[in-house]
This record gives sequence, structure tokens and C-alpha cells, in this order.
Amino acid sequence: MPESLDAWFSREILLYEDSLVRYLTRTWHHRDDIHDLRQETYVRVYEAAARERPSAPKSFLFATARNLMSDRLRRSRVVSIEARADLDSLNVHIDEISPEHQAIAHEDLRTLLRAFDQLPPRCRQVVWMRRIEDLSQKEVATRLGIGETAVEKQIAKAMRRFADALFGERGLEWIKERAAPKKQLKG
Repeated sequence: MPESLDAWFSREILLYEDSLVRYLTRTWHHRDDIHDLRQETYVRVYEAAARERPSAPKSFLFATARNLMSDRLRRSRVVSIEARADLDSLNVHIDEISPEHQAIAHEDLRTLLRAFDQLPPRCRQVVWMRRIEDLSQKEVATRLGIGETAVEKQIAKAMRRFADALFGERGLEWIKERAAPKKQLKG
């Protein structure tokens, strides 16, 4: 007797609710939408699973959430004709991402993916858990049976490699610039 869709959904999808919420919170800029995004993601996954159960439920869940955010972002960029006419009359310039900037961003992403693939397995695992699954340093350490200092070192190692891949010789300078404490201006 095949498992019911509700039972499958509870066992395979709801298990990742905390991770999904952390992912949405980290990647979506409108915090008020997080609850709606989560629910709409669940609806899409449930409806798709009613037709055919995905072979990798967790990946399917996060891909669905990512696609949903892309859809919303695309829709938010559509400007009505009336609004455009109003902006044109005000002589306001609307910045768009140029094809050159898009190409550079895609190349940077490919570079980071290559750098990620070249990380040692443990380092790659730590980065994935910290940055993609959004687990705390302590949670990663506990799950992997290593110390929090080891997690910290693996993240630092990966960031150096990513910076080197993106910025070459200037990679270390880039890390130091971001790690240096900001000087407070006296008011």
C-alpha cells in the first residue's frame, strides 16, 4: 500500500522547516514575506509531489523556494506603463543590471563554484552546513564531531580560497579589509 501524500510530506519535507526558514530569512530581503514564502513553497512542493514524488525531497524543497523567490523578484521588477510614464515625466533614471554586469556575476559564480568543488571534503562539508544550511557554528561542530575552533578554521580556509579565486593576489587584502574593525567617527 503506497504511503499517503500527507505522510510523505510530513516525513520528507516538514523535517526541513527550520532550515527552510533560515534559508528564506538569509536570502529574501523582505522579512514580512518569509511566512508567505514558506507556505507558498510548501504548496508548490505538495502539488508537485501529488503528481510525482521527487527523488531528492530536500533539494527539491530548496530549489522550489529559490525558484519562488526568483519569480517574485522578477514580478517586482515589472513596472506598469502608468508608473513608467510618471517616472519618465520626472526625468528619473531607472538603473538596470547591464548584460556586462550579469555576465561578470555569472562568471564570478562559476569561479566560486569551481573553488568550492576544489575544497577538501571536510572543508566543503563545513561551508555547506554553515552557509547553505545556515547552521550555527556549534551545530556544525556537534554534527561533525569536531570542535568549534575547527569549524572556524575550515570557514576561514574556504574564505581565503574563495577570495583568492575571485581576486587573485588581492584576495588576502580583500579579507583583511572586511575583517578590520571599522573606525568610529566622532560626532
